[in-house]
Amino acid sequence: MLEIQNLTKVYDGGTVALKNVSFTVEDGEFLVVIGLSGSGKSTLLRCINRLIEPTEGHIIWDGVDVTQLSGEELRKVRRKIGMIFQQFNLVRRSSVLTNVLSGRLGYVNPWRSAMGRFPRKDVDKALSCLERVGILNQAYKRADELSGGQQQRVGIARALMQDPRLILADEPVASLDPATSHSILRYVEQLNKEDGATVLCSLHFLSLARAYATRMIALKDGEVVFQGLPTEIDDNRFKEIYGEDAIQVEIR
Repeated sequence: MLEIQNLTKVYDGGTVALKNVSFTVEDGEFLVVIGLSGSGKSTLLRCINRLIEPTEGHIIWDGVDVTQLSGEELRKVRRKIGMIFQQFNLVRRSSVLTNVLSGRLGYVNPWRSAMGRFPRKDVDKALSCLERVGILNQAYKRADELSGGQQQRVGIARALMQDPRLILADEPVASLDPATSHSILRYVEQLNKEDGATVLCSLHFLSLARAYATRMIALKDGEVVFQGLPTEIDDNRFKEIYGEDAIQVEIR
């Protein structure tokens, strides 16, 4: 179980991105975080694996306070947390296969990985992951030759390389068209249902959240304003989360 306890993040300059955020994520859940841009969704996910350092609060995963870890202890925890980024975060000039293999960096000898010398079993695993997301035939192309949807599938395959128990998906479909968005989220859902990975995914659109979430939380101005089932977001809740002037047809 993942427990977020009174998490606060204040950036240099005084911007408060998160204010005493608290919630739990049960093992095997597909929890979606919704809210407008700037509500704190990305900051929340990046605090969980310490890509951003929280200002206050605690992140407890399986009874371990992640906020208190450093060095090798933190690296061991991160090995089991897969991250899927909004802007893909690929090395664009490197091959698709090399990008996927980077998901094993926490497991292999650093000097060997720096030289691109990965064990054969890792190469085979990377090819298997690419096959699973339907782009095995793209393995030896440069990452920047792929479409946006294909690049995000590379990001999913890279996360798969970690054998993750927790997936953090930070607006993974923000730059994709609706059809491709559903395709990508179905792959994430597959990790959740078939592999048993817990998923914490931030999304902007309520319609997508309703389609995939087992449970949802909503952030507004860095604070939790809703926790519950997708079906519990009625018109009043909608306005509370997105504002009175939100155009419902676009966000729903």
